Amino acid sequence: MSLNQYFWTNQGEPINKWLQYLPIYERYFSRFRDRRIMFLEIGTGQGGSSQMWKHYFGPAAQIVSIDVRDECRKFEDEQVAIRIGDQSDHGFLNSIVDEFGYPDIVLDDGSHITAHVNATFDFLYPNMPREALYVVEDTHAAYWPAWGGGLGVPTTFIERMKGIVDELHAGNPHNKSQIGHDLPCSEIGRLTRAVHFYDSIVVVEKGAFIAKQSRSIPLVPGQKIW
Repeated sequence: MSLNQYFWTNQGEPINKWLQYLPIYERYFSRFRDRRIMFLEIGTGQGGSSQMWKHYFGPAAQIVSIDVRDECRKFEDEQVAIRIGDQSDHGFLNSIVDEFGYPDIVLDDGSHITAHVNATFDFLYPNMPREALYVVEDTHAAYWPAWGGGLGVPTTFIERMKGIVDELHAGNPHNKSQIGHDLPCSEIGRLTRAVHFYDSIVVVEKGAFIAKQSRSIPLVPGQKIW
């Protein structure tokens, strides 16, 4: 069953999602189905989404859902672990890692407050597995001042990831000859393969490319290399 089918036929606990998210999930999450993964959901909501992820990924997946509301404990079952704590608390996040390991996928649907989103990302992302995905939902909140955001505010997750797009182009062998220097690149940039922007959702793919080299096959003598 696809996520779209599950969502529209759901008769269990409520699932609240923007409809444009469903095909995005399918595009990036499908390769993780029926694999032994750890899926970390930040923001338990009304309990329905963790059930959707359990059915979508299959019985080998460990679903962990975190929330600040103690009443969310009632949504725990044999495959869904519910843990109560603040997503920006590195001590709490460390307890999650100690218990379950680093997640293969993070889906941040938590507070949407800029400081919280950044704190969670900075703690988890660097040590996640090489082929991991980090997904932040409801990034329209990055433009809201009350959530620590605003258009062009450099600390928002949107603006941070725009900077990573520049960093993805660092290390190009022609940078120095064309612009006089290489582009700066942070640890996050070196760990990142791609950043995908959609309406209200950002998908970050971990897994840096090793070789930045151009080849012509078969070799054409004197061909300009871009």
